[in-house]
Amino acid sequence: MHEEGIKLLKEVNSGCKNATDSFGQVREFVKDETLLALIDAYNEKHVKIGDECHQLLNDQGKDEKDPPSVAKAMMWVTTEVKMLVDDDDSHIAELLADGCNMGIKSLSRYIRQYKKAGQRELALAGSLIDLEFELYKKLMAYL
Repeated sequence: MHEEGIKLLKEVNSGCKNATDSFGQVREFVKDETLLALIDAYNEKHVKIGDECHQLLNDQGKDEKDPPSVAKAMMWVTTEVKMLVDDDDSHIAELLADGCNMGIKSLSRYIRQYKKAGQRELALAGSLIDLEFELYKKLMAYL
């Protein structure tokens, strides 16, 4: 596997971790059962892609990339403050939709940056982009 493929896998895996962390953080505030089921379903889908990245990285003897600690802490604090101010389901959907948008943009940049990544790595990145876009569209119903 080309080094750029490994870098792309690490970014995809990191994106999955960011998403699952966000789902876990807002889950306790969700009131609507349908929204909660949506979050749980997409959490599972993100875990599945993350697990596949993890396995491919392990097969190459490479470690995962955790989201940067400072960025993760800032994201957590920002979300907690926003939830204290407004924990309405529409606000939760908006926060998650913003995360989807950031994920789509970041992964799109990484795909362009790591042009020598293999088809499998590119397909996983594309799958995560598609997943984020699909979730984004479904979250629009809650705004």
